[in-house]
Amino acid sequence: MSAVFKTGIEPRLDETGLQRDFLRFEFKYILDLALRDKIESSIVNFMRPDPIVASKPDQKYVVRSLYFDDPYYSSYYDKIDGLIHRAKFRLRTYTNNPAEDCSTYLEIKGRQGQMVFKKRVPMLPETDQFIRQADGDITQKIIDYAEPGYVRDRFRFDYLRKSIKPVMVIDYQRRPYHTRYSQDFRLTFDDSLYGLYADSLHGNDSKKRSLLRGYTVMEIKFRAHIPAWFHSIIKSYQLQRVSVSKVCAGINAWNLVPRLD
Repeated sequence: MSAVFKTGIEPRLDETGLQRDFLRFEFKYILDLALRDKIESSIVNFMRPDPIVASKPDQKYVVRSLYFDDPYYSSYYDKIDGLIHRAKFRLRTYTNNPAEDCSTYLEIKGRQGQMVFKKRVPMLPETDQFIRQADGDITQKIIDYAEPGYVRDRFRFDYLRKSIKPVMVIDYQRRPYHTRYSQDFRLTFDDSLYGLYADSLHGNDSKKRSLLRGYTVMEIKFRAHIPAWFHSIIKSYQLQRVSVSKVCAGINAWNLVPRLD
């Protein structure tokens, strides 16, 4: 795993308590509700809710993202085709209420071989609320008001070169866990997934479409290895990794790309 330390991407926490930059493995599993409950019961001796949700009654927080793609949906097809080197942009916040005071971030996330990377920068505080409620060309506003640096410059480059634009809002409820002994292994349960075809972070939520209804997306995230106790859970429940993308599921639900089958 020495390649992890040659990239210059080391975990850093932002003001939300989440990692701002990372390079790690992410494995996904789709669980029905009964299996999700069994697994959640199985991890209590090894994991605990992340501190950012420990005080919340349901121990969940909202994740809401506006994804970007070009007119040919290249990012969508890169994922569908399984390209091992790919990247996409999204604008992310942690509320579905545009009036709530909550930070917003521009992120680039993608894959380098078998590993997943992410870099994020905040929108400038004085324009954060404006960005989340903005009408019109939000892409240009992001270029104007994102924190300067690599992420904003790469976003501007793709805007000019590929004409990327906002295409899909994805939101869901996330319950995060981390191990009692280390921050290196994390697990999240994402449910109540919705997709909205929109060009701003907060659109007409009455038109949201449910995604993967009745199922939970479980993700495990690690930089070095899966603990032996979780290998036992994988074996006990015969868990099978899946290649699932929430934004691709949203694009499919809205029939934004032609079906080739």
